[in-house]
Amino acid sequence: MKRAIARHQTLWLRLFVLAVVAGLVLPSVPWWLDLPVKALLLIFAFVRPPRSPLAPVELSPPVRGRWVAINSPGTGAPSHGVRAYGQTYAVDLLQPSPDAPATIGWSPRTRAPQSFPCFGAPVLAMAAGTVVAATGGRRDHRSRHTWPTLAWMMTGEALARELGGVSWILGNHVIVRHDDGTFAAYAHLRRSSVLVRPGDAVAAGQRLAEVGNSGNTSEPHLHVQLMDDPRPTAAAGIPMRWTALAFAGEKDPRWSTGDPKPTAVPGFPQNGQLFEAGVR
Repeated sequence: MKRAIARHQTLWLRLFVLAVVAGLVLPSVPWWLDLPVKALLLIFAFVRPPRSPLAPVELSPPVRGRWVAINSPGTGAPSHGVRAYGQTYAVDLLQPSPDAPATIGWSPRTRAPQSFPCFGAPVLAMAAGTVVAATGGRRDHRSRHTWPTLAWMMTGEALARELGGVSWILGNHVIVRHDDGTFAAYAHLRRSSVLVRPGDAVAAGQRLAEVGNSGNTSEPHLHVQLMDDPRPTAAAGIPMRWTALAFAGEKDPRWSTGDPKPTAVPGFPQNGQLFEAGVR
């Protein structure tokens, strides 16, 4: 039941907003009908699927070379603060930038996605499987990396994306069904870089697309997660473990958030941890 309700979370949120607007333009709606309807729709919008009982699944990393993990389940779960969209154990990956500012500034100026080092980097399949969803037409927007732009991203832009649905959140993305019944989602991909279509068979390590800056993102990076359902709104997150990693023994202070929490996935890169992927 929870999964069936959660699957339609975007619909419940849209109906809630519509009910609020209707209450403003139609003041004759009785309160005893208006308030319960709004409350029920809002409750439904925040229902999440049951948690997955599955142990961490061993996969190949989706990138190669030197990267840093942020919003990582290696530090704690849910890694992104919420279980919505199947992202309980999701991780964001970007390449370290020596010239990146150490603190968040107040300038309203933004940067083009091409100015970030990981923009255009190859995104690789973590395991063999079949593509069940692929979209690549959304634009790569400019950064949201200062306080004014982040404030906009987390308020007005966030509401618009929630109302827009999964494709507005994930941006350009690919979802692959693995032979064990799990589903991997690769999000925020570069426009026109997606190389696969639904129904395509892919091999582990096959190039799927490139890192971009589409969807709900502050700067170019790869968002990747493992799920138990192909529909992110109906999915529970599943923990991952990556093979062929070498840890650098240092952390990027820009992204480091302290010691792991009890909910952390052991052996997974922590927030700010630098690592080499694809090591043999």
